[in-house]
Amino acid sequence: MSGRTGIRRATILAASVSLALAAAPVAEAGPASGLNGPALAKKLTKNVTLEGVNRHLIAFQRIADRNGGNRAAGTTGYDASVEYVAGKLRGAGFDVTTPEFTYQVQVTDAAVAKVGATTYENIPLAFSPQTPVGGITGTLRAVPQDETPGCEASDFAGQSFTGAIALIRRGGCTFDIKHRNAAAAGAIAVVVANNVPGKLSGVTLGAAGLIPTGGVSQADGTALFGLAGQQVTVDLRFHQEDRVSRNVIAQTRTGRKDNVVFGGAHLDSVPAGAGINDNGTGSAGLLEAALQLGGSPKVNNAVRFGWWGAEELNLLGSTAYVRSLTFEQQLDIALYLNFDMIGSPNAGYFVYDGDNSDGEGAGAGPYGSAQIEKSFVDYLTVEKRIPVEGTDFTGRSDYGEFIRQGIPAGGLFTGAEVLKTPAQVAKWGGTAGVAYDPNYHGVGDNLGNVDRKALDRNSDALAWVTASYAVSTEDVNGVPARASRAAVRAEAARTLQVEDHGHSHDVVE
Repeated sequence: MSGRTGIRRATILAASVSLALAAAPVAEAGPASGLNGPALAKKLTKNVTLEGVNRHLIAFQRIADRNGGNRAAGTTGYDASVEYVAGKLRGAGFDVTTPEFTYQVQVTDAAVAKVGATTYENIPLAFSPQTPVGGITGTLRAVPQDETPGCEASDFAGQSFTGAIALIRRGGCTFDIKHRNAAAAGAIAVVVANNVPGKLSGVTLGAAGLIPTGGVSQADGTALFGLAGQQVTVDLRFHQEDRVSRNVIAQTRTGRKDNVVFGGAHLDSVPAGAGINDNGTGSAGLLEAALQLGGSPKVNNAVRFGWWGAEELNLLGSTAYVRSLTFEQQLDIALYLNFDMIGSPNAGYFVYDGDNSDGEGAGAGPYGSAQIEKSFVDYLTVEKRIPVEGTDFTGRSDYGEFIRQGIPAGGLFTGAEVLKTPAQVAKWGGTAGVAYDPNYHGVGDNLGNVDRKALDRNSDALAWVTASYAVSTEDVNGVPARASRAAVRAEAARTLQVEDHGHSHDVVE
């Protein structure tokens, strides 16, 4: 009898809990739901100061200055960046690893654009097809230099690009779009001219290219525009070599290990410079949030942080990491938050468009991405009174492999090479007709070219949303805070007592 009664009561309790959970208004449960959500978020946001974040930027600049001027993958500057971040995290009590991954690098054998007796350095973009030995020759045709050069098919109207080599100024859209438009117009190769001082190196088409595509410096590009109509020979050849790099992974010792909140930022720069905005800002904001949170915080969900290597070589570190996880290990990740460039000097305020409400590009992220977007939007617009805009999941940053595996994602971005519009200046200030980051992937991406007001605001948003989800991810995946679960169990127990008093449990067998 007692055994059967115990079974019946357990059945009633389980059913009551299930009904209570099912009846819970998930739509009303934001990321800071639960008794400690707002308190933890407020505390972490207060403790993550601009001074603390900026100190890490100073460290990254000095590391670059001591290591050939950059922190690119495969360099001593990157290795020193890894040791700096990992050392800080170990000191704060985190479980820290620096897992290695192997990747291939493109080693240049020929990088030439030659007109007459003058040779210009023309560096192959990653994923560019190669030319035959000796190169290919055609008429140099210049695409008009407007705000979005080569970004529309109409840019190639009015002159014949059949069998020609297209010269296109950087900016306004991706390299991939430019080269595909040129190929569709009949071009046999593309030369992209930088729009900021310095070489055009460490950049990518993002996917297998259609025609050979290389990049020249801003000064050489200007010279080549003056030679349009002449014959040019483009020689782009390279081979692949294996390299080894590292990510930095740190996780709190507290919180559920099967419902992890994951924040990430890439740690490497391009070879051209120190990479202080791209992506020292994201790395520094994330690091300061981790240090202020501490390795053993009072959280319901463990918080994992990742600093990715070789992002600038096509998201290699983050992709290798996510693919190294089993399905069950991926399932342990509740969500991923990405921070790549959060202090651009002519900053915009962009939040990844998780629900595809803008209707542009790649579409919505996995389920939960819309809720993550709302969390950032609510904080920035309500707490900071800053209007925001969506930015598409273009695949240009480390959220890429996470969303491919169905892990909801979101994050912040202050803009790269695209030009700020007059309407955006009216909302945010800054300069119209100038890139959000005029120093993007250039030597000028240094400590002197960061919008620290934007960095401060975005670091606060980073801290608030991360801490809120550390308490509850209910709005993303239905997993409530511990306090919420306890309240549901208490209500179920009270229901059971009422049912026991009225002997109604006898109807359950």
